Amino acid sequence: MPKFVSNIRVLFIPLVPQAVLGMVTAVVISAAALAQPAPPGAPASPPAATAAPAVEAPATPVSEASGASVIANAALPRDLSPWGMFLNADIVVKIVMVGLVFASLVTWTVWLAKNLELWKATRNGRTALAVLNEARSLAEANARLGKSDETVARLLRTAVHEVQMSPHPDPEALKERISWLLERVEASSSRRIGRGMGLLASIGATAPFVGLFGTVWGIMNSFIGISNAHTTNLAVVAPGIAEALLATALGLFAAIPAVVIYNVFSRQIGGYRALLADGSALVMRLVSRDCERVSSAHISRAAAE
Repeated sequence: MPKFVSNIRVLFIPLVPQAVLGMVTAVVISAAALAQPAPPGAPASPPAATAAPAVEAPATPVSEASGASVIANAALPRDLSPWGMFLNADIVVKIVMVGLVFASLVTWTVWLAKNLELWKATRNGRTALAVLNEARSLAEANARLGKSDETVARLLRTAVHEVQMSPHPDPEALKERISWLLERVEASSSRRIGRGMGLLASIGATAPFVGLFGTVWGIMNSFIGISNAHTTNLAVVAPGIAEALLATALGLFAAIPAVVIYNVFSRQIGGYRALLADGSALVMRLVSRDCERVSSAHISRAAAE
């Protein structure tokens, strides 16, 4: 028995310092971990005994919120097409839109009528110029163009009438009088061919500002709606802004074609005026030829006497 006890002592006594050292190490590590401060963003966990019970937020009455949403949606216009926006617009915006649509119709009517007028006048004028270019005297040209209502034919008839009213004229004075009369005929024809151009210019210059007036009025109505509804919800503001932008679009729809058509017709009218100037020059050439013939006849008669 003593021998057995002595053997146990020999086996376990060397292990006692190691066990004690392990226990001390574990205690030191645990104390360091408990003493380490918590991270800055981590909330401090309160003791379980002092934790406040969670307070439930009052539930939103679903029925009232859904009822208000239904009422708001029912008050909003469903149709945001151009026709629907026109029907739901303010009376002032409606008047602006109707005026702009009417101005656009006037623009296209002037375009159609002026196109036909310029095409016919230019074609007849070129035909008359060809006749004047081939004629050798006023009498010959008048025989071929005397019954025409074209402007170049009117130039010719004006010159023939003045020659007939001056049986024994001074050539230079006659040509000066005829030149004045031809200028008046050209001015009258230019005014007649330019009818409608002032209307196109007015529409092109004022239609954007008329549309802008409708836009401003529509946005003012949108702000008034915001004030009455006490909300800035886009669903409340969108219809009024859409109507205002429709007025702007109609203003541009009326103005842009008017400006383009005005520029096109200005060039065409300029070409027609140049055609009239060529007609006057050809008429004056025939007058000059006749004056030379008359002068030559007088000279020959005087020489024969």
